[in-house]
Amino acid sequence: MTKRALLIALLVIILAPFASAQAKTPGLIAITNARIIPVVGGEIPKGTIIIKDGVIAAIGADVAVPPGAEVFDATGLRAYPGMIDGYSSLGLVEVSGVAATVDSRETGRVNPQARALEAVRYDSMHIPIARSNGITAAVVAPSGGLISGVSCLLRLDGWTNRAMAVKAAAAMHIELPGLRGARGGFGGMGRGGAQVRADGPTLLAELKELFNAARAYEKRRDAAAKNRLLALPEYNQTYECLLPLLKGEMPAMISVHSERDIRAAIAFVRDEKLKAVFYGVEQGFKAADEISKAGIPVVLGSLYDLPPVWEDGYDALFRNPGLLAKAGVKIAFSSSSASAAKDLPYHAAKAAAFGLDKTEALKAVTINTAEIFGVERTLGSLEKGKAANIVLADNDILELRTNIKRVYIDGREADLSNRYTELLEKFKRR
Repeated sequence: MTKRALLIALLVIILAPFASAQAKTPGLIAITNARIIPVVGGEIPKGTIIIKDGVIAAIGADVAVPPGAEVFDATGLRAYPGMIDGYSSLGLVEVSGVAATVDSRETGRVNPQARALEAVRYDSMHIPIARSNGITAAVVAPSGGLISGVSCLLRLDGWTNRAMAVKAAAAMHIELPGLRGARGGFGGMGRGGAQVRADGPTLLAELKELFNAARAYEKRRDAAAKNRLLALPEYNQTYECLLPLLKGEMPAMISVHSERDIRAAIAFVRDEKLKAVFYGVEQGFKAADEISKAGIPVVLGSLYDLPPVWEDGYDALFRNPGLLAKAGVKIAFSSSSASAAKDLPYHAAKAAAFGLDKTEALKAVTINTAEIFGVERTLGSLEKGKAANIVLADNDILELRTNIKRVYIDGREADLSNRYTELLEKFKRR
């Protein structure tokens, strides 16, 4: 063999892997033979999903695999849309008992200028843990005070907090007081040093005055902009940050818990003409018809908590979602956590065991959450044209024993390794 022929042969060997890689169209993936649960529309017993440039390009039982696509055979697996956590502290809380790792609240009572996105740790260890259990997006919310600040909706993959943002401003958070046990706690157990419960309607009256002042500030500012003879009001950051809420550009997410406060909050939302979402709503079943009539969706708090009022029954929190849904309230589930964000599907499963229709339970961790936060055109279901946020599981995604095999976020296969898998491998080698 001549030197020229030898050189050509070596080049062919070296460049062969690159040539085969180029044969596959970049960003073109075919998931075949999957049992597809699109959430919106009927189940497809055996179908194909085509992903192109991060979007679902085609989905169905008779979809042809395009030339050059990277094919994954999902025989024996179910395809679900990625789940969405309706309220979490992912990226804001690392170790709740270590103050230096907690950045979920600002000092003071009224902080509409606070932005959760600015404080999110994109490298939080809890994000890959949640992602590995099929959660692909989450609302990350601030807490504390009367007005806590503005939450963000994040995709759970990305190099920076801003790259992860689906919505940098998801909702303005207002917190009304939580419930106290009617006889000192659940099960009759007393609590030493009991605090006096703040009054929800009184706080709403305070908010009404604040909102009226912000509207008056806007009128003065706009009038001065049109007429130079009028003096501009002194810049007020609080009022400026409240204006998107008052103009309906952003919903108010009101943490409200007792039956009395729920009814007061419904009247407040109606009078102030706000777009609103209720969060928590532990006694929502007592005012379900009123919530439904007002058209206010509900993001439920953690079902891991004990019922705050023992007269409601030990299973009050578990029955609550089903009763709300039966009344026509749009519900979504939340982990209300960072370390337990991975358990989002099990909140839906608990509610399903206590009367919530299982189809509705799945919607309450997918499409319902997307609709509540205005991202239903891109997230929440498996449909053509939506973001390819896809979870492949070996069984029902709401079941504890189900294993998540693959997760795609915007068409990219996500890394499922995390602190748990790291420890597992460590102790396997022991």
